[in-house]
Amino acid sequence: MALEFTDSNFQETVLEAKDKVAMVDFWAVWCGPCRMVGPLVEQLHTEYQDKALVGKVNVDENPEIAMKYGIRSIPTILFIKNGEVVDKQVGAVPKSTLKAKLEKHI
Repeated sequence: MALEFTDSNFQETVLEAKDKVAMVDFWAVWCGPCRMVGPLVEQLHTEYQDKALVGKVNVDENPEIAMKYGIRSIPTILFIKNGEVVDKQVGAVPKSTLKAKLEKHI
């Protein structure tokens, strides 16, 4: 199961993870396109568990992170390395697109 990032663990888990890129999927239960992207995030978590942090933020349960990064549309996937956003994907895309963006920052 993909990592679950929350308002309380985001700083420590994502922003302070200096050695790995984090792929963070901002989603919500009621979001149709999010349900299409969700299984891809799970697959990438399994494939990259030794190379990257791949997880999800439920925007309804964790509004602070969503506000901090100006998430206005979901799904939005941020790629964060050394505490900085290095790439972004808005909307549902194929796994190959997410994989290419992830590979670029490993």
